[in-house]
Amino acid sequence: MSQQKHYPPHLDLQPVMHVEGTVRLPGSKSISNRTLLLAALAGGSTTIVDLLASDDTMVMLGALHSLGIQWEQLDERTHIVHGANGVLPVHQADLFMGNAGTAIRPLTAALAVIGGDYTLHGVSRMHERPIGDLVDALNAVGAQIEYTGAAGYPPLRIRRGHIHAARLSVRGNVSSQFLTALLMAAPLMASGHAVSIDVEGELISKPYIEITLNLMRRFGVTVEQDGWQSFTVQPGQRYASPGTIHVEGDASSASYFLAAGAIGGGPVRVVGVGRDSIQGDVRFAEALEQMGATITRGDNWIEASSNGVLKAIDADFNHIPDAAMTIAVAALYADGTSTLRNIASWRVKETDRLAAMATELRKLGALVEEGADYLAITPPAAIAAATIDTYDDHRMAMCFSLATLDGKARRGNAMRINDPQCVAKTFPDYFEAFAGIARETLF
Repeated sequence: MSQQKHYPPHLDLQPVMHVEGTVRLPGSKSISNRTLLLAALAGGSTTIVDLLASDDTMVMLGALHSLGIQWEQLDERTHIVHGANGVLPVHQADLFMGNAGTAIRPLTAALAVIGGDYTLHGVSRMHERPIGDLVDALNAVGAQIEYTGAAGYPPLRIRRGHIHAARLSVRGNVSSQFLTALLMAAPLMASGHAVSIDVEGELISKPYIEITLNLMRRFGVTVEQDGWQSFTVQPGQRYASPGTIHVEGDASSASYFLAAGAIGGGPVRVVGVGRDSIQGDVRFAEALEQMGATITRGDNWIEASSNGVLKAIDADFNHIPDAAMTIAVAALYADGTSTLRNIASWRVKETDRLAAMATELRKLGALVEEGADYLAITPPAAIAAATIDTYDDHRMAMCFSLATLDGKARRGNAMRINDPQCVAKTFPDYFEAFAGIARETLF
């Protein structure tokens, strides 16, 4: 992978009077880690172009190497993964998963189905992020997964089990990654019979399931849907390399620059995602439009601009929980109280994002009401300078850089970002990219 930027313990950002320019996005984390695992499970070799270079993809690449999957990096943009055709060369391994939910959850399902003797563990926060619904679904049909720490959470020990059922069931209201994991592993179970997965209750973050289904099709496996309640993989389907696959730019990362264009005038264009993106987070642009920004879209780009005055928003953000964090900071520039609803999944992310966002927004002078699954934000008369704690959460660091921006209603202020290195999880060069659209800095 490419050399990553290393930041000091804190980064001081000065107020920015205007933003304008073009940003080429890093590859999507969600697409990158799904593609890596599918390529490893497929028959044949897959060339992956524009794979994200970040902590989370390094975790997945490291795990695949430990499992005996051969891969190489040809240049800055190109990796080749040599698939193992549904088996793994190494049957015993100790895997460090960092804090990468997009790595540990699909790998848990795949390893449980393929069989072996594996341990999976990560950083301390990973051991606080739930995985019980996925483990319960797998153990109920013959997998042998044990908790070596607190029940319901990593670390995990996976032993060789025997998957015997044709129907699985998983809760849908905690993390869509549990369903993604079962879907990706389903073809490995469906050798002689169809495998169906039922979703209990509401399924959150549906656009992320659409990414999973789209990529499975690219690798030759079609999933039949009964709405969002049941998914079936017919027998005899196996993953096969598509040859070459291009990773889209990260739509969640696009949110910061599109919001910057909406707050700071713009225009700001992001390149790497467009109107035909398979990522649900491109719908973030629709939320900015509701707030009064002007959005234009091309095949491979989206652009945002505004007159600097944003309207308050009251909306359900269950479908784009990651990008919705950016709306919480954009709300500082709105003309009234904004309410972000149905975001309970924030509490089980890299940190408890509902609590963290409320705490840091209050430092800036905002009046914040934190509910079990919502956040209501009333902007201050003027944004206060502050030291922002990031909770080892990349999105906290990136979101609060936006509070330096000028807006017609409320002038941004200086921000000290503690532990800026946390952006390496998905966007190692974020602060350089952000500085690249700053046209006037007030010292």
